[in-house]
Amino acid sequence: MSCPMPRDHVGFTDAAAAVDLLQHLYDEATHFLAEGFRNTLGAGHPGHRIRAFYPEIRITVSSFGKVDSRLSFGHVAGPGTYATTVTRPDLFRNYLIQQIELLLQNHGVPVEIGLSHTPIPIHFAVAATVGMAVPQDGVMEFALRDVFDVPDLATTNDDIVNGTLLRYPDGSAPLAPFTAQRVDYSLARLAHYTATDPTHFQNHVLFTNYQFYVEEFETFARAALSDPALGYTAFVATGNQEITTPDGEIQPVAKLPQMPTYHLKRADGQGITLVNIGVGPSNAKTATDHIAVLRPHAWLMVGHCAGLRNSQSLGDYVLAHAYLREDHVLDDDLPVWVPIPALAEIQIALEDAVEEVTQLEGYELKRIMRTGTVATIDNRNWELRDQSGPVRRLSQSRAVALDMESATIAANGFRFRVPYGTLLCVSDKPLHGELKLPGMASDFYKTQVSRHLQIGIRAMELLRETPIARLHSRKLRSFEETAFL
Repeated sequence: MSCPMPRDHVGFTDAAAAVDLLQHLYDEATHFLAEGFRNTLGAGHPGHRIRAFYPEIRITVSSFGKVDSRLSFGHVAGPGTYATTVTRPDLFRNYLIQQIELLLQNHGVPVEIGLSHTPIPIHFAVAATVGMAVPQDGVMEFALRDVFDVPDLATTNDDIVNGTLLRYPDGSAPLAPFTAQRVDYSLARLAHYTATDPTHFQNHVLFTNYQFYVEEFETFARAALSDPALGYTAFVATGNQEITTPDGEIQPVAKLPQMPTYHLKRADGQGITLVNIGVGPSNAKTATDHIAVLRPHAWLMVGHCAGLRNSQSLGDYVLAHAYLREDHVLDDDLPVWVPIPALAEIQIALEDAVEEVTQLEGYELKRIMRTGTVATIDNRNWELRDQSGPVRRLSQSRAVALDMESATIAANGFRFRVPYGTLLCVSDKPLHGELKLPGMASDFYKTQVSRHLQIGIRAMELLRETPIARLHSRKLRSFEETAFL
């Protein structure tokens, strides 16, 4: 077997220096694999395996000493050894420095940086190499896995966040919510589904289920780029097209990706990403499964819904404070008996944003906004079924609105420890004879989409001003939680 030269673990009390070594080890490993792969493409089977390993972070704590209990993260649960593999230190540099600094402050022992025992799959190692791609199985004269490591489901899963993995085989406990392979897998999926590079994603993510919001987002972004005081530096569209001026040109694409995604960037990463996930809980789960590895500070759903109360009008808003989960896509990962709590900081930001944009407040705000349970289902044509079952359940749950994505996004936010929230806009009232018909939809979209999106953007700007320690509360943390956010 051919491998890079082995290295001993090195202890650090300086977080930036620790991440520098992580970067060096990662670059050395991926360059070694890329060069080996390039030689193999030209010369054939080398006669031996070619392997390199992810770098890792380890910390060993021997004391039950009290840590800063105001934070729900940044410290381990008790004495023991904790470890995590790391990928793309360039992408996660600020995050890694922040998390390591908290460990050093809270425990007063060095972190150790070295090589793990987890091989880097060749697909992920060459993903960032220009002009290089792994061919499909059967194209080469030998089986790829005879020479290189390929993705392994044993380390590419959600066992840590689902609470089913408490110890690694060597006895250490997880230090972070995702393994390096799990992160690499999602980074590759994000590039595929969104047609934008993961490096463009911002810390505040808006999800919507209509393309109309994308057009309004671009309009807002161009206006924002004309005002330097707002702090936005660039706008990125499909195909990684990036503009930095209000009049920058964006070419239309022949075919949109499955989940068109757009980024209004800030230099500190605290901008806003908008993802059009389309319709349905499966898409909602797919998007959040992968965006979660980027550890965003918050994500919000700003889509359309069916109003369930006769007192509602088309264009009214619904602020979800509970969710009726009939989407079923997360039942195996997060049982339906698990409550999904409303997060106070998110709720306040959304309500304040509605007040600012609509210029209504207090009791007057009730004219256009309801707070209540949102039901999410997996059947778009639920209205065509026997109404005695669905309608009774909706009434018993006290639901005020129904859609196909919100509960999935909130539940996955809870599962992945990403602060979440929902503000929907009523686009039809099927129980009261107001169906979403073409003519009605056109008028509705023209008048309501712009204001709804402005509310979502303003809520994110308010959340940007909220300390991260307040957003990531203990409502999102379990008994034995990973130290890393």
